[in-house]
Amino acid sequence: MHRLRVWCAATGLALGALALPATASAQGYGVYEHGACAMGRGGATVADPCLDGSSMFFNPAGIAHLENKVVNAGVTFIAAGGNFTNQATLERDDLKRTAIPVPTFFLAIPLKNRLALGLGVFAPYGLETEWEETAQGRFLGYNAKIAAIYIQPTVAYKVNDWLSIGGGVDFNIVSVELKQHLDLSEQIVPGTTTTFAAFGLPNRTDFADVQLDGSGTTIGYNLGVMAKATDWISFGVRYLSRQKATLDGGEVKISQIETGLFVPVDLPLPGGTVPAGTPVDAIVAPLFADGGTLSDQGANTVLRFPEQLVLGTALQVSPQIKLLVDYQYTNWSVFEVLPIEFERIGTVTLQENFVETHALRLGGEYAFSGDTQLRLGFLTHGAAAPAETVTPLLPEGARSEYTIGFGTRITKGLRFDAAYQYIDQADRRGRSTDGGTDTPTAGVNDGLYQFDAHLFGLSLIYNF
Repeated sequence: MHRLRVWCAATGLALGALALPATASAQGYGVYEHGACAMGRGGATVADPCLDGSSMFFNPAGIAHLENKVVNAGVTFIAAGGNFTNQATLERDDLKRTAIPVPTFFLAIPLKNRLALGLGVFAPYGLETEWEETAQGRFLGYNAKIAAIYIQPTVAYKVNDWLSIGGGVDFNIVSVELKQHLDLSEQIVPGTTTTFAAFGLPNRTDFADVQLDGSGTTIGYNLGVMAKATDWISFGVRYLSRQKATLDGGEVKISQIETGLFVPVDLPLPGGTVPAGTPVDAIVAPLFADGGTLSDQGANTVLRFPEQLVLGTALQVSPQIKLLVDYQYTNWSVFEVLPIEFERIGTVTLQENFVETHALRLGGEYAFSGDTQLRLGFLTHGAAAPAETVTPLLPEGARSEYTIGFGTRITKGLRFDAAYQYIDQADRRGRSTDGGTDTPTAGVNDGLYQFDAHLFGLSLIYNF
């Protein structure tokens, strides 16, 4: 049964397949919205982080500039939507658009001697995609999630009036889920080297539902430097390390789907001929029995999270106006090969071939009297997934994104920030099947993916 397409599930198990909104706003399966203030600026904040503790993600050096203790609790709701249209049949499937919350938490404490300590909890990588269980791409995956939660103790030091440095250790807790169907027509008839399709069974026949769950942990780090050249210009750089999470002890639960089909012709098998009219479900049932190839089993894989390098500058044009520009490099090329080891099916190596990406972030902030700010932002970046990797699990493409934000003080110690972000993704050709090959190419792309998203960010910041 070497043609069992359970390995497609593995695509999800690693494709990173798998957590916060399928489509968060960064390239690949990245998420960059970790505070409503920074979100309103379009994420351009490495040279002049918001004074709300979120700099533990955007630039750890930033907490050295805090004058008071601060705690920040926030959430970003991501409502992603899209569809896939088959180029031959014009059949269309829609992503389920649900508002998925991505929470964040930051606690920063400035100390004497120019030191500051902090603790941040955020999710820089993850995604969730959910289609109807009957969608065309169900044999690659109809529901995929990944949650990568970083817990980052942070320390920062203000070297002098113009230079500060900071860093943190990232403890990453990863969880993965994937659901997909298996196509009977692609499976080898037990005891032969021929597929069921060769004996006249129809293509795209659902006969098994696969559900994958896995978890793991890993450790990395986050470093940042800020330099204030003059009263009106500052620079920043930040590096988030790559990580590799080994997901041991994953569980694969496989259940049979009744097809109601009958063998259309006699099947000559080593143990004797199966006559025409025999129920197909009875022939494949032993595969799902205890110890069978499609019985519940374990699976192991490795997920890679790429490093990020961000460079930026901030200009204080006037007492009221601040302009910010960031460049972001993400090394998605680390997600090139995905090996998955199944307990009974064996080891499969998938080619993903992601590429490096570059993003430009532009932000602006206008300060009104009474400690109230209006923020605007724009960002653009290319796609990490090559043409052959655009699937229902990650229908990703180049994006332009627009943001607006608002912040104000409620009481002496309490602030409130809100932001909205719209993601406009370019339409992109992709595939809903593997094309019958273990290494699909862009030549098997059979339709068009369209995608957009609305993001709403809220943060409460308390200084004490």
